[in-house]
Amino acid sequence: MSERTRGRAWVYGDNVDTDVIIPARYLSTSAPEELAPHCMEDIDSSFASSVRAGDVIVAGANFGCGSSREHAPIAIKANGVSCVIAASYARIFYRNAINIGLPILECPEAGDAVKSGDELEIDMAAGKITDRTNGKIFDAAPPPEFLRGIFAAGGLVPYVRERLGGR
Repeated sequence: MSERTRGRAWVYGDNVDTDVIIPARYLSTSAPEELAPHCMEDIDSSFASSVRAGDVIVAGANFGCGSSREHAPIAIKANGVSCVIAASYARIFYRNAINIGLPILECPEAGDAVKSGDELEIDMAAGKITDRTNGKIFDAAPPPEFLRGIFAAGGLVPYVRERLGGR
């Protein structure tokens, strides 16, 4: 994950639960390539076939509520989503996203102003979200350096391996 990313916005509302992100009927696997085609299919049937690497999910409050399954952030990341921006997160989703290296930012203002299809530019280190379509700039709390390191490494396990010298 780069400190800066740019992509189209996919906008969803409040309380997007893990069953909508990846329906339970697909949980017989945790293979990213098998989960990816079903990501968001019950809320947006065009998502998995239309999302492009670097695109961004923008949502309202309580994103990732529901079950504690790590399959939800895995499916999102497997589709090439570079970042999820939400007003707030269910805590277990938040933790799972960090664990698997899916960059996340909290920014309630972005969820209210960004429209699907807007071109976003994100500077993780500065916590800046620029909507290049409407010219608005939003401030999010930048993740601390160690979290950005986890995102860059691709998740907590690769981050720890790097820190331990590959052991």
